[in-house]
Amino acid sequence: MLAIESGIRLEALLDNIRSAWNVGSIFRTADGLGVSKLYLCGITPTPDNEAVRKTSLGAEETVAWEYSRNAPETAKKLKGEDHRLIALEQDKRAIPITAFLLRRSAAQSKGTLTKDVLILGNEVTGVDPGLLDLCDQIVHIPMRGHKHSFNVEVAFAIAAYALSK
Repeated sequence: MLAIESGIRLEALLDNIRSAWNVGSIFRTADGLGVSKLYLCGITPTPDNEAVRKTSLGAEETVAWEYSRNAPETAKKLKGEDHRLIALEQDKRAIPITAFLLRRSAAQSKGTLTKDVLILGNEVTGVDPGLLDLCDQIVHIPMRGHKHSFNVEVAFAIAAYALSK
Protein backbone atom coordinates (compact mmCIF):
# COMPACT_ATOMS: atom_id res chain seq x y z
CA MET A 1 0.00 0.00 0.00
CA LEU A 2 1.44 3.34 -1.02
CA ALA A 3 0.33 5.22 2.08
CA ILE A 4 1.77 2.70 4.55
CA GLU A 5 5.08 2.29 2.72
CA SER A 6 5.76 6.02 2.83
CA GLY A 7 5.34 6.34 6.62
CA ILE A 8 1.97 8.02 6.21
CA ARG A 9 -1.33 6.39 7.05
CA LEU A 10 -4.03 8.33 5.24
CA GLU A 11 -7.71 8.12 6.07
CA ALA A 12 -10.56 10.38 4.98
CA LEU A 13 -13.69 11.80 6.55
CA LEU A 14 -16.56 12.59 4.20
CA ASP A 15 -19.10 14.94 5.76
CA ASN A 16 -22.51 15.34 4.16
CA ILE A 17 -21.49 14.31 0.66
CA ARG A 18 -24.80 14.19 -1.24
CA SER A 19 -23.96 12.09 -4.27
CA ALA A 20 -23.78 8.32 -3.95
CA TRP A 21 -21.88 8.34 -7.28
CA ASN A 22 -19.21 10.61 -5.79
CA VAL A 23 -18.94 8.42 -2.70
CA GLY A 24 -18.56 5.27 -4.81
CA SER A 25 -15.87 6.95 -6.89
CA ILE A 26 -14.09 8.06 -3.72
CA PHE A 27 -14.07 4.44 -2.51
CA ARG A 28 -12.51 3.35 -5.79
CA THR A 29 -9.89 6.12 -5.70
CA ALA A 30 -9.18 5.41 -2.03
CA ASP A 31 -8.44 1.79 -2.87
CA GLY A 32 -6.10 2.79 -5.69
CA LEU A 33 -4.18 5.24 -3.50
CA GLY A 34 -3.94 3.05 -0.40
CA VAL A 35 -6.25 5.15 1.77
CA SER A 36 -6.82 2.87 4.75
CA LYS A 37 -10.26 3.99 5.97
CA LEU A 38 -13.22 6.22 5.12
CA TYR A 39 -15.42 7.81 7.77
CA LEU A 40 -18.85 8.46 6.22
CA CYS A 41 -20.69 11.13 8.19
CA GLY A 42 -24.03 12.91 8.17
CA ILE A 43 -26.02 12.36 4.98
CA THR A 44 -23.09 10.71 3.17
CA PRO A 45 -24.39 7.48 1.58
CA THR A 46 -22.82 4.22 2.72
CA PRO A 47 -22.10 1.08 0.68
CA ASP A 48 -25.62 -0.06 1.60
CA ASN A 49 -26.65 2.27 -1.24
CA GLU A 50 -26.72 0.49 -4.61
CA ALA A 51 -25.22 3.50 -6.47
CA VAL A 52 -22.24 3.55 -4.10
CA ARG A 53 -21.62 -0.16 -4.69
CA LYS A 54 -22.07 0.14 -8.45
CA THR A 55 -19.63 3.04 -8.78
CA SER A 56 -17.03 1.67 -6.36
CA LEU A 57 -16.68 -1.57 -8.37
CA GLY A 58 -16.02 -3.61 -5.23
CA ALA A 59 -13.72 -1.12 -3.48
CA GLU A 60 -16.22 -0.94 -0.61
CA GLU A 61 -14.99 -4.46 0.20
CA THR A 62 -11.29 -3.48 0.27
CA VAL A 63 -11.38 -0.07 1.97
CA ALA A 64 -12.43 -0.06 5.63
CA TRP A 65 -15.27 2.30 6.45
CA GLU A 66 -17.55 3.31 9.27
CA TYR A 67 -20.61 5.50 9.50
CA SER A 68 -21.18 8.28 12.02
CA ARG A 69 -24.10 10.65 12.14
CA ASN A 70 -21.94 13.40 13.70
CA ALA A 71 -18.74 14.46 11.91
CA PRO A 72 -17.43 16.80 14.66
CA GLU A 73 -17.72 14.02 17.26
CA THR A 74 -15.85 11.65 14.93
CA ALA A 75 -13.18 14.31 14.29
CA LYS A 76 -12.72 14.89 18.05
CA LYS A 77 -12.34 11.14 18.59
CA LEU A 78 -9.72 10.92 15.83
CA LYS A 79 -7.80 13.90 17.24
CA GLY A 80 -7.79 12.12 20.61
CA GLU A 81 -6.16 9.16 18.85
CA ASP A 82 -3.33 11.40 17.54
CA HIS A 83 -4.64 11.80 14.02
CA ARG A 84 -3.83 15.05 12.24
CA LEU A 85 -6.98 16.55 10.67
CA ILE A 86 -6.48 18.21 7.30
CA ALA A 87 -9.52 19.83 5.69
CA LEU A 88 -9.68 20.44 1.96
CA GLU A 89 -11.58 23.68 1.66
CA GLN A 90 -11.45 27.16 0.18
CA ASP A 91 -11.22 29.16 3.37
CA LYS A 92 -9.32 32.29 4.40
CA ARG A 93 -7.18 30.08 6.69
CA ALA A 94 -6.33 27.63 3.90
CA ILE A 95 -2.85 27.30 2.48
CA PRO A 96 -2.00 25.70 -0.88
CA ILE A 97 -1.65 21.95 -0.50
CA THR A 98 1.85 22.21 -1.99
CA ALA A 99 2.94 24.57 0.81
CA PHE A 100 1.58 22.11 3.39
CA LEU A 101 3.50 19.26 1.77
CA LEU A 102 6.74 21.24 1.90
CA ARG A 103 6.21 22.06 5.59
CA ARG A 104 5.33 18.44 6.40
CA SER A 105 8.36 17.15 4.55
CA ALA A 106 10.69 19.53 6.39
CA ALA A 107 9.21 18.66 9.79
CA GLN A 108 8.76 14.92 9.43
CA SER A 109 11.53 12.80 10.91
CA LYS A 110 12.41 9.58 9.15
CA GLY A 111 10.60 6.49 10.34
CA THR A 112 7.74 8.36 12.02
CA LEU A 113 4.26 7.16 11.14
CA THR A 114 1.96 10.08 10.45
CA LYS A 115 -1.77 9.47 10.80
CA ASP A 116 -3.53 12.01 8.59
CA VAL A 117 -7.26 12.36 8.00
CA LEU A 118 -8.31 14.26 4.89
CA ILE A 119 -11.68 15.95 5.46
CA LEU A 120 -14.05 16.77 2.60
CA GLY A 121 -17.45 18.39 2.85
CA ASN A 122 -20.69 18.87 1.01
CA GLU A 123 -20.49 19.47 -2.75
CA VAL A 124 -22.30 22.82 -2.45
CA THR A 125 -21.69 24.16 1.07
CA GLY A 126 -18.23 22.70 1.72
CA VAL A 127 -16.80 21.60 5.05
CA ASP A 128 -18.90 22.64 8.03
CA PRO A 129 -17.31 25.65 9.83
CA GLY A 130 -17.41 23.82 13.18
CA LEU A 131 -15.49 20.94 11.65
CA LEU A 132 -12.96 23.34 10.12
CA ASP A 133 -12.29 24.77 13.58
CA LEU A 134 -11.19 21.31 14.78
CA CYS A 135 -8.66 20.87 11.97
CA ASP A 136 -4.91 21.07 12.40
CA GLN A 137 -4.58 22.45 8.89
CA ILE A 138 -6.84 23.66 6.09
CA VAL A 139 -5.51 23.27 2.56
CA HIS A 140 -6.77 24.15 -0.88
CA ILE A 141 -5.89 23.11 -4.41
CA PRO A 142 -4.82 26.20 -6.37
CA MET A 143 -7.08 26.72 -9.36
CA ARG A 144 -5.87 28.03 -12.72
CA GLY A 145 -9.08 28.36 -14.73
CA HIS A 146 -12.29 30.30 -14.33
CA LYS A 147 -14.05 27.84 -12.04
CA HIS A 148 -13.36 28.01 -8.32
CA SER A 149 -13.57 24.34 -7.41
CA PHE A 150 -13.29 20.75 -8.60
CA ASN A 151 -15.89 18.01 -8.27
CA VAL A 152 -15.51 16.55 -4.76
CA GLU A 153 -14.24 13.19 -6.06
CA VAL A 154 -11.68 14.84 -8.32
CA ALA A 155 -10.55 17.08 -5.45
CA PHE A 156 -10.28 14.00 -3.22
CA ALA A 157 -8.15 12.22 -5.81
CA ILE A 158 -5.75 15.15 -6.22
CA ALA A 159 -5.39 15.77 -2.47
CA ALA A 160 -5.21 12.11 -1.44
CA TYR A 161 -2.53 11.44 -4.05
CA ALA A 162 -0.49 14.42 -2.83
CA LEU A 163 -0.92 13.56 0.86
CA SER A 164 -0.08 9.87 0.38
CA LYS A 165 3.34 10.69 -1.10
